[in-house]
Amino acid sequence: MNPLPSAYGWIDDLRPLPRMLDEARKLYGTLEVSGPANNPIIIDWAKETGLAKIFTADSIPWCGLFMALIAKRGGKPVVEGPLWARNWAKFGKAADKGQLGDVLVFRRAHGSGHVGLYVGEDYGAYHVLGGNQSDGVTISRIAKDRCISVRRPPYRKAPVTAKPMLLAATGILSVNEA
Repeated sequence: MNPLPSAYGWIDDLRPLPRMLDEARKLYGTLEVSGPANNPIIIDWAKETGLAKIFTADSIPWCGLFMALIAKRGGKPVVEGPLWARNWAKFGKAADKGQLGDVLVFRRAHGSGHVGLYVGEDYGAYHVLGGNQSDGVTISRIAKDRCISVRRPPYRKAPVTAKPMLLAATGILSVNEA
């Protein structure tokens, strides 16, 4: 497991983490391969989730694949058409305010989208753990005004750590998560 940036090291001290976030944390630092080659780990995720027929290269946007993998590993349902980020707006149940482990769906240019997990927020941005952020599994700050849906995973009983997390506004603001 790769270390988190110091600003997010507190995540490793929280227990229990929401299950999807716990699964996502284990994959932090995974990178796609530049050029025509593929990271076999990411290609294996497509096999594990049953998406290998349509996800054939890590050059294909893979934030939805990452979410399908962590939902499956976390024992949560996977949305229909999970590679399309905006389909994650149908996951779980709607929430008015984000909390640790929630699924956040963002709009991008030309009708596309991005999806990841809430790890916190500052005055103007969500801090998001997701796949295909700067070609890897990273934590990025994404403007709140780009968020089109906050979705709460189905819980029998929500972990005590599933709450809003107020963080310092450090780091650049992402404008393109690819």
